[in-house]
Amino acid sequence: MTNSSGASRAKAFDVRLVIALLIGVYGAVLTVLGIGFTSEDDLAKSADININLWTGLAMLVFATAFVLWARLRPVVVPPEEAERLEQDKHD
Repeated sequence: MTNSSGASRAKAFDVRLVIALLIGVYGAVLTVLGIGFTSEDDLAKSADININLWTGLAMLVFATAFVLWARLRPVVVPPEEAERLEQDKHD
């Protein structure tokens, strides 16, 4: 995708989106485990803090922050580099 200055965005190849996906999946799993599968014994071991729930929620917030960061501040490929890559693709 090209913006008004002629530069291209990195789009799906932005590593921040990959990190957000991985952290988000792990966060969702931990949140579900924290909500539905935490026993009294588990809570007693962790000073009555539902560690899975709070860690999962924190990971979901972190993943959301990464997605927002990638959307609000996209990686911009300089026009010269984009042109060179386009030429290499056609060769």
